[in-house]
Amino acid sequence: MAHSAPIRPVLVVEDDDDVRAAIAEILEGEGYEVAVAANGHEALEELVHLAAPCLILLDLRMPVLDGAGFLRNLRSDWPQLKSVPVLVLTAVDTEPPPDTQGLLRKPIIPDELVAIVDRLSGRRA
Repeated sequence: MAHSAPIRPVLVVEDDDDVRAAIAEILEGEGYEVAVAANGHEALEELVHLAAPCLILLDLRMPVLDGAGFLRNLRSDWPQLKSVPVLVLTAVDTEPPPDTQGLLRKPIIPDELVAIVDRLSGRRA
């Protein structure tokens, strides 16, 4: 069943080129517009040029600016994006940071990714 794509993009913040490309390909195949960044600093720069995303997929361990640093900057410098859900992507056994909508463990299972993105983006309840 075809879905209508949300107007706002999903922002994927992931330092691993292959993982980032795979997530983007999966989501684009489902009709999502996807913006990508290789670290938290690039993601903050992307937000300057991007319509408010419907969802942010955020890796925690990245060079330059990690996921925790990105979240601090996002919440303090972008109050208008406070309602944007953030889903953490991680391969480590950890609890989701406060003010996020949970964790998606790596390696990522495509069907699980799509289901959670559909739910968090508001595409499917």
